[in-house]
Amino acid sequence: MSEAVREAVVGAVVETRVGAVAGTRDERAALARATLARAELLTGARSLRRPAPQTPVPHVLAPQVAAPTVPEPAVLMPEVPTPRTRAWDGAPVRRTSLVTSERPSLPVPRVLSGLLPDGLRRGSTVAALGSTSLVLALLAEACSGGAWAAVVGQPTVGLLAAAQAGVDLERLAVVPQPGIEAPTVVAALLDGVDVVLVGPEAVLTDGDRRRLVSRARERGSVLLASGTWPGADVVLTAERGCWSGVGAGDGRLRTCELRVTRTGRGGAGVRQSVELTLPLVRGLGPVAPAVLTGPVEPVEPSVPPVPLRLVG
Repeated sequence: MSEAVREAVVGAVVETRVGAVAGTRDERAALARATLARAELLTGARSLRRPAPQTPVPHVLAPQVAAPTVPEPAVLMPEVPTPRTRAWDGAPVRRTSLVTSERPSLPVPRVLSGLLPDGLRRGSTVAALGSTSLVLALLAEACSGGAWAAVVGQPTVGLLAAAQAGVDLERLAVVPQPGIEAPTVVAALLDGVDVVLVGPEAVLTDGDRRRLVSRARERGSVLLASGTWPGADVVLTAERGCWSGVGAGDGRLRTCELRVTRTGRGGAGVRQSVELTLPLVRGLGPVAPAVLTGPVEPVEPSVPPVPLRLVG
C-alpha cells in the first residue's frame, strides 16, 4: 500500500475515533459509515455495504382492446339430397355395384329357368350340391354366351367330361390344387373371370368365404361352389340320381335322371324342384337316350388261310 493511501486510512480512522467521543449514538454511526466510504474510495476496496431494498412497484395490466372482427362473406353451398332407402312405390332400393347393375346375367339351361328365372346373377353366390354333371351344365351354358370360367380346387373334373358336357375349353382355366394360396387364387380369378367354380380342395376359412362373397359382389362375378357354402344366395341340390344306358354286361352310362331342388335367400327362399335328365343339350333340354334295336351279331373278319409247312 502506498504512503498516501496509508495516511488517508489513518486519518479516516482518527476522525472516526474523534467523532465517536462526542455526539449521540446515531451521529457516531453516520460518521463511521462516512469514514468507511471514504476509505473504500481511497483504497479502491470493494464495498461491503448492502444496497437499500427497493420497494416493488405493482405491475398494472393495460386493458386489452379486442380487435374489430370483419364478418366473412357467406358462401352458399348447394343442398345435397339425402339418399332414399326406399323407392317411390315402397320397395327397398337394392344397393349393387355399377358393374353388377350394367352387365346382364349369365344364361342357364332352359330346363333350369324355372329355378333360376334371372339366370346366374352377377355378384351372386350359387352352391350346386350332389352332382358334378349339374355343375358342368351350368358352366357350359355360361360359356356358350361368351363368358369365361375357372375351376379351383376340383381335381375330379376332367377336361374330357367338361368338353362332352359342352364347356368351351378355350374359355376355361383349371387350378386343381391351389394349396394354401386358395383364397388368393380365387380372389384373383374373381377380378377377371365371369364364373369361378370353387371345389372342396380349396381350403377356406369362414372369413375367407365372407371376403370372397364381397369381392364377387363388387367385381360382378358369379361365385359357384360345388360344396356347402354358408350364406349362398341360391342352393341347388341334386337328389335321386338314376343312371341308364347299361345293359346286361354291355353298354355304358348315357343319361342320369335327377331331381334338383332350389333353396336360398330372398326370392330363392321358396322351395322349388324340377326333374331333369343329364347331360343337357344347350337350349334344347335333355339328350334322348340311345335306343337299342336288338342284339347285334358279332362279325368275324375273314382271314385268308395260310398254308402250313414242315420246319426242321
